[in-house]
Amino acid sequence: MRSRDLYIRLLHYVLPYWKMFALSLLGTVVFAATEPAMPALMKLRLDETFVARSEAGLVLLPVLLVLLFVVRGIAGFTSNVCMKWVATRVVMDLRTGMFNKLLTLPVWYFDNHASGNIISKYTYNVQRVMEATTSVLVTLVKDSLIVVGLLAWTLYINWQLSLFVLVIAPPTALIIRHVSKRLRTLGRSLQDTIGELTRVIQETIGSNREIKIFGGEDYEKSRFAKLNNQVRRYHMKVTSISEANVPVVQVLTVIALSIVIYIASVQSHTGQLTVGEFVSLIGALALMSSPIKRLTKINTQLQSGLVAAESVFSLLDEHSERDDGKIRIGRSVGNIEFHQVSHTHHGSRSAVLHDINLQIAAGETVALVGPSGSGKSTLASLLPRFYAPSAGSILLDGTDIKQLELASLREQIAYVGQHIMLFNDTVAVNIGYGAQTAASAETIEQAARKAHALEFIEQLQDGMDTLVGENGVRLSAGQRQRIAIARALIKDTPILILDEATSALDSTSEKMVQEALDSLRQGRTSLVIAHRLSTIENADRILVMKAGRIVETGTHAELLDQNGLYAQLYRLQHSREMELGNNWIKKQDGRTRPQKKSLNGNR
Repeated sequence: MRSRDLYIRLLHYVLPYWKMFALSLLGTVVFAATEPAMPALMKLRLDETFVARSEAGLVLLPVLLVLLFVVRGIAGFTSNVCMKWVATRVVMDLRTGMFNKLLTLPVWYFDNHASGNIISKYTYNVQRVMEATTSVLVTLVKDSLIVVGLLAWTLYINWQLSLFVLVIAPPTALIIRHVSKRLRTLGRSLQDTIGELTRVIQETIGSNREIKIFGGEDYEKSRFAKLNNQVRRYHMKVTSISEANVPVVQVLTVIALSIVIYIASVQSHTGQLTVGEFVSLIGALALMSSPIKRLTKINTQLQSGLVAAESVFSLLDEHSERDDGKIRIGRSVGNIEFHQVSHTHHGSRSAVLHDINLQIAAGETVALVGPSGSGKSTLASLLPRFYAPSAGSILLDGTDIKQLELASLREQIAYVGQHIMLFNDTVAVNIGYGAQTAASAETIEQAARKAHALEFIEQLQDGMDTLVGENGVRLSAGQRQRIAIARALIKDTPILILDEATSALDSTSEKMVQEALDSLRQGRTSLVIAHRLSTIENADRILVMKAGRIVETGTHAELLDQNGLYAQLYRLQHSREMELGNNWIKKQDGRTRPQKKSLNGNR
């Protein structure tokens, strides 16, 4: 997107606050107008006081000077504070829009973008946008008006001499144009690298136990140091180009000013300029130096802000989840049908599901098993429309789910997964999360009891008001699972998806969680993805998947009789569990059996 288009789009966010913005611009204009007034007062003071010996000027001019700086101070305060107010509002609106967009993005977006890179847009990038909408804009308007005002005053005094100053305009414009392109490129690279740096920091925080146990400290230090140095190098490149730009423009300016000063000095000696006009002209030209320098330097901030705006708008312009459905339903019966469903992940060429045909009756429990990568989780993710099937259709009670409003569809489904996500809030808030926040304390307690969670919640220091920590770090895996089950119970949906909900648990925790899951499944259409086959032996039907296809179907007993893939997986898993059990028994037996003394009497 072009710089002009980006800035115009940014200014659209300013429009709701146009009154405060106009007040800021008014203060900027008044402040800029006081700058040429200073050399004008200088001319008046010299010509009236020292040359004409006016006694009135002795009193009037100091008073005017004080008034000038009072007006200048009020105008500067108004300009800066009002513009900062507008800028913080704009940034707040941008962040709000970005966060709202984040909630509507499809799942594949998060699959393809590192969370650290996304977070950096909300922290670093949007902050650069604020610079482009505050200091840059104030400096651009104020200093441009100052230069124009001072130039107008010098033209009034001696227009022939002032024209020399305009000679520097073409080469200055070419320099700024070249520098802008380079800064824009470096700005993009800097933002991308900071996003990667944020990602590494986030991964290090989230994986601190793995880093410690596998001795990954040196690798993480090396990875961070490399990116950290890249950020430093990009910053230095931006600084070098920006700082080199300033003296080049200043040298051109000084050359033009020196020529003007020389000619003005000659004219002053010949009487063509009064003392006041000469000093005022030189003063005005000298005052131009600082705003020209600031105008040259803001290009760095401007390009950084525009690159940041480009990144922010790229997120805002991402396509949200498709929600074309117009039908809103009450509580569904729970009949589910898959017709010739295939799916290919976004950005992938190979399909992960092929021609799936499946009918699940209301209240039926269907288990999905198979090797890793066989498509079990993807198939379950199609039902709540986390992904859209590439081909075929999925029906809920005879209606294509694409015709249902997304919110209405998801109101019918509860989900409990292997990796439970809890929020850094109280136990009660996590159980009654989302649309269930209005649930009463009694309802939350009842759901916790059914999920076999109340027994450990009551042992916590603050009970239901206990903070669980980031992602439930203060709770065990089994406790987190039971809170998730209570969350699903309180939603009370006709359809339930269980994605390997007990695979990471020990035998004791698994038994308690399994009892809670059995309670949860009652009266619901359940789609269960199982890693431990022993947990789905009582399922109404078991589907065996391989390479994205359903290769076997039947009850536990029927599949064992078929002696196919399911029987092979079951025997393999059963033998491993038996081996682990025997090893544990041997270890316990060795611990309890007295050891024989050796010949020398030592044990």
